[in-house]
Amino acid sequence: MIPGVIFVIVSNYFGVLPAQVIRIAFDLVKENISMYRLFDGFGRQQLVYEIFGYSLLLFGALVLLLALIRGLFLFLMRQTIILTSRHIEYDLKNEIYNHYQQLDMAFYRRNNTGDLMNRVTEDVNRVRSYLGPAVMYSINTLVLSIMVIAAMVSVNATLALYALLPIPILSGILLFVNKVIHRRSERIQRQLSTLSSVVQETFSGIRVIKTYNREADKMARFAEESNRYRNAALALVKTEAVFFPLILLLIGLSTVITVYIGGLEVAKGTITSGNIAEFIIYVNQLTFPAMALAWVTSLIQRAAASQKRINEFLQTQPEIRSVSHGHFEAKGNIQFENVSFTYPETGIQAVKNVSFEVKPGEVLAIVGKTGSGKSTLANLLLRMYDVQSGMIKIDGVDIRELPLQSLRSQIGFVPQEVFLFSDTIANNIAFGLNTAETGAVEDAARRAAVYDNIMAFENGFETTIGERGITLSGGQKQRVSIARALIKQPKLLVFDDCLSAVDTKTEEEILRNLSIVMEGKSTIFIAHRISTIKNADHIIVLDNGTIIEEGTHEELIALRGNYFELYEKQLLEEAA
Repeated sequence: MIPGVIFVIVSNYFGVLPAQVIRIAFDLVKENISMYRLFDGFGRQQLVYEIFGYSLLLFGALVLLLALIRGLFLFLMRQTIILTSRHIEYDLKNEIYNHYQQLDMAFYRRNNTGDLMNRVTEDVNRVRSYLGPAVMYSINTLVLSIMVIAAMVSVNATLALYALLPIPILSGILLFVNKVIHRRSERIQRQLSTLSSVVQETFSGIRVIKTYNREADKMARFAEESNRYRNAALALVKTEAVFFPLILLLIGLSTVITVYIGGLEVAKGTITSGNIAEFIIYVNQLTFPAMALAWVTSLIQRAAASQKRINEFLQTQPEIRSVSHGHFEAKGNIQFENVSFTYPETGIQAVKNVSFEVKPGEVLAIVGKTGSGKSTLANLLLRMYDVQSGMIKIDGVDIRELPLQSLRSQIGFVPQEVFLFSDTIANNIAFGLNTAETGAVEDAARRAAVYDNIMAFENGFETTIGERGITLSGGQKQRVSIARALIKQPKLLVFDDCLSAVDTKTEEEILRNLSIVMEGKSTIFIAHRISTIKNADHIIVLDNGTIIEEGTHEELIALRGNYFELYEKQLLEEAA
């Protein structure tokens, strides 16, 4: 930035010099015309004419040379300041994106994806416009104004005072318009985030929209939000549309005053007619700073609104923090001790005083109705949220005291809502590893009973699946997700209702393969189907966040309680 400022100063110095050259040229023209007339009828008149012609040519070449030198420094100015702003934009985008990665799940529940995307793209671009063009033109305006005003005062203070008379009026208008532009810029950015959210949500849920034939409804919603954005943008444009001509009017007024007062000063003999030409050039040179001031004001206000929005997220600190770093090796003992949790966004208590233990190599199954808190237990174990009371321990250590990254690397998690990336099947399976051999990927696919399905595709494991795995069936997505968890070879396995979309035959094959994988590993199975978890070492039944029954499959059947009713109902459904 410092070389950029130096280039601004030097370029403006060579920008001011031509006015002085033109003043000398103007006075020379007047003197030569008088001399030419004086030698009327003499032989030397032609010599005077030739010298006059060469002098004008010299001054013209000098003005051109000064313009070229100024152009060179303007180029260097842009190469330094604008280039710097691009580097800052790159750093800022990375800083925001990295910060997003650190924030917890509660943050993502509170904010929509479109708004997050807009802040890392459009808002950063607005800030970049301030750090590049706005800073460059601000410095340029300041330096040029100082040089021009100093040059005007040095020629004639009285004429300079009159010529600059409209400037205080311009300053007053600027202060007022600044507030209006800032307010309307914030409104534009907020509406742009809303518009981005609508678009992102529409494209993500396009299958549902088409299924329910709601295209017209979504188009109407988009048109409504787009119209609001247009109105907000037009309100800002209208302000700027009044602002720019007003500045030109004030500059034009300065030119008129310069000619009138300059004429009076020439009559007094305090300045020459060349000085009037010089002043007119100076006044017109002030036109660009004044115009730039209006544009820069708009950029600064927009950038201020965008930076405020960026800071809101950059200053948001994650609630889930890693108090220690390094690596630990889990043996597999999991303990939940009187764990309770309430979602802060909704105030719904999902888990109440839940206690259980999974010893190394054991399989724990959790069953219950929808909304009973099963998935919440999995999220608490992964520290997507922290418990509000009670404690979760792994190998006798509170998970809040374990290195967060290391904790999650020890757990193979298959979520209820499968998310696959728009990439190859092989890369989706190997997602949890930095590098993975082809053999390991294929082995994980076999254990998840999805190998044959993958090989049926034309490109096999190199098949690129669509956004969120849209080209795969529900069962295929679940099995790819299982393969992704197994390839990590974790010490702890958590399956959150991951077999709901597969048929009974495939389920039996997967469970048979998993029984080999789960040997020596602590496993938590969350499921709705009893067939999935009946061979578990221990089963707990949840209802409204509390454990109402627990034991083995045979023990729970003998109780003839909720578990028995659920089992009987599923047997009837299968028979039907």
